[in-house]
Amino acid sequence: MTIQPLSALDPARFETAPILKGLASASRNLAELKGVAASIPNQSILINTLTLQEAKDSSAIENIVTTHDDLYRDEDSSEAAASIATKEVLCYRQALRVGFERVREHGLLTLNTILDVQAELECNLSGLRKLPGTALRDGVGRTVYLSPQDANQVAALMGDLERFIHDEPHFDADPLIKMALIHHQFESIHPFYDGNGRTGRIVNVLYLVKEKLLDIPVLYLSRHIVRTKPDYYRLLQTVREHDAWEDWVLYMLTAIERTARQTIATIQSIRVLLLETKQKIRAGYKFYSQDLINNLFSHPYTKIEFIQRDLGVSRITATKYLDELVIGGFLDKRKIGRSNYYVNRPLYALLTQAEAAAATAGS
Repeated sequence: MTIQPLSALDPARFETAPILKGLASASRNLAELKGVAASIPNQSILINTLTLQEAKDSSAIENIVTTHDDLYRDEDSSEAAASIATKEVLCYRQALRVGFERVREHGLLTLNTILDVQAELECNLSGLRKLPGTALRDGVGRTVYLSPQDANQVAALMGDLERFIHDEPHFDADPLIKMALIHHQFESIHPFYDGNGRTGRIVNVLYLVKEKLLDIPVLYLSRHIVRTKPDYYRLLQTVREHDAWEDWVLYMLTAIERTARQTIATIQSIRVLLLETKQKIRAGYKFYSQDLINNLFSHPYTKIEFIQRDLGVSRITATKYLDELVIGGFLDKRKIGRSNYYVNRPLYALLTQAEAAAATAGS
C-alpha cells in the first residue's frame, strides 16, 4: 500500500448520516468533559491521577503490564525496586506531560514536539526511522501490511502529517474527524523504531488540546482500545485494504463519546470525595491547608518526603500530620521495604473501581 497525504481525501465523504450523528454525540460529551474538568480547582490533581491511568492502559496495549499499587507506590521515584514495566509506564506519563507543556506553551503540535514525546517515552534520541520498518503479518505468517521502508519517504510523510495537523492546506472537516485521520496516518507511517503506538495515542489528546477542545489532557482512549483491540486493529487494516475510512472514523467517534462519559463520571466522583475530605480535615485538624488536600489527591500513595516538599515543613512535622490522618481514618499506612506509604484509600478505591466499571461497560 502506498500512503497518500491525508489532504488528498475528500472531506465530503465524512458527511454521512451515521458519522454526523456520532460526531454530534462525541462533541457534546467532550464539551461536557471540558467543563467538568474545569470544576476541579487544582488541575494538577486530574493531570497526576488520570494521566497515570492512561499510561497504564496505553502500555497494556503493548503488553507492558503493571499494577495500580506498583504505579502509585513508585511514582516520582527512582527506586531500583520499581519494575521495568512500572518504569516504562511512568516514562509514558512523563512523555505526555512534556508534550502537553509544549502544546500549551506554543499552541502548536509540531513534529519536534512529537519527537520530544517519543524521546521521553523511549529514553533515546533515535528520531525518525532510518531503516526499513517491521512487516505486519497475519496468523499464518503472510505479510498484510508493510510500513514505508525508505527514510526519505518517512520524513516526507511526517512533514505532510504536520501540515495536516495545522490545517495546511485547509481540510474542511471537524477536528474530531481529523483526529481520527491523523491517528490512522501516524500508525501507518510507523515513523519510529519503537513506541509508535504509545506516541500515537499521546498525539490524540495533544491534538484535542491544540484545538482547544480540552484545556488539559484528560481524554484517554487507550482503555477503550484495550477493550476493543480486535476491532481497532481490524479497522486500521480495513482502511489500508479497502479505503474504509468511514468505518474507522465511526469507531474513533464512539471511542471519544464513551471515554468522555466515563471520564466525566470519574471526575465528578473525585470532586465529591475531595470536598468531603476537605471539610472533615478542616473541621478536625489545625494543620489543615489546601496544599495538604492537593497532595493527598495528587498522590494516592503519598510519602513523608512529598508532604515536606509540598507543604514546606520539616520531616518531623510531615510525619506527625500523616500519622494523625491515619489515626483519623483518612489514610492507611503501609511499610514497603524501607519506606512508609500513606494511602488515600477512598481515592485509590475510586480510581480502581472506575477502571472496573469501564471494563464492564466495554465488555
